[in-house]
Amino acid sequence: MCSQDLLIPHVGKIADIRQETGDVKTFTVIGRDCPKPFDHMPGQCAMLGIPGIGEAMFSICSSPTNTQNMEFSIKAVGVLTNYLHKLESGAEITMRGPYGKPFPVNEDLRGRDLLFIAGGIGLAPLRSVIRYVFDNPDDYGAVDIVYGARSAADLVFRREIESDWPDKARVFTTIDRAEDGWGGHVGFVPAYLEEIGFDNNKTALICGPPIMIKYALESLQKQGFAKEQVFTTLELRMKCGIGKCGRCNIGSKYVCIDGPVFRCDELDNMPTEY
Repeated sequence: MCSQDLLIPHVGKIADIRQETGDVKTFTVIGRDCPKPFDHMPGQCAMLGIPGIGEAMFSICSSPTNTQNMEFSIKAVGVLTNYLHKLESGAEITMRGPYGKPFPVNEDLRGRDLLFIAGGIGLAPLRSVIRYVFDNPDDYGAVDIVYGARSAADLVFRREIESDWPDKARVFTTIDRAEDGWGGHVGFVPAYLEEIGFDNNKTALICGPPIMIKYALESLQKQGFAKEQVFTTLELRMKCGIGKCGRCNIGSKYVCIDGPVFRCDELDNMPTEY
């Protein structure tokens, strides 16, 4: 393990690039001096950068149990991400971290049945938790995964959700609208949650577009879930990662320090801007 300092970038090399969807790629990154420049826990983020282009925060989508590399699933939406998408294996980037408060895998989640709910690229930060749970099966109960995207072509980690994860969990997938060649469920994730119906003795983790999080939480509450049973992540608001720039401030909270993982009852004490 390399030395760990939040403010000093490490040089990382892209060892592999996997095309997930038309605008999402998963980058496997190794350190130049050691396989993993720093440790992390599920839900934490890292700052990736290209000198002269920019730097931004991304969720680490690989599990801490992966000691050989780190993975980042990145959607092309701006200058830096589009530049990253043009890189090839072997290219070097800067990376530093980890940042933020992780999911409480060793506290609130341990020994519990778990329900993962994701929309679109929101499956990326949850993938780290899912794989961590799968690698430590004796520490957790039954696992359910509900995942939706706009179309079948927008489903990330397709091989895992269709081939690997069903051996370890119940996996439910859905797309927003019917299309040729899709034989699975059609409809939005919040409605699908009510259609499936879940016992409210589970701990739920949600990640996706803010509107999906809002209505998914309402669907869970209809089924008897308390907000104290539900965790979400607001990592899209993180900028500097150390509570200095103020751009992630929501009321009295700094997402990069107090989050990005929050228990949903904590959101009630935040301004309604989110």
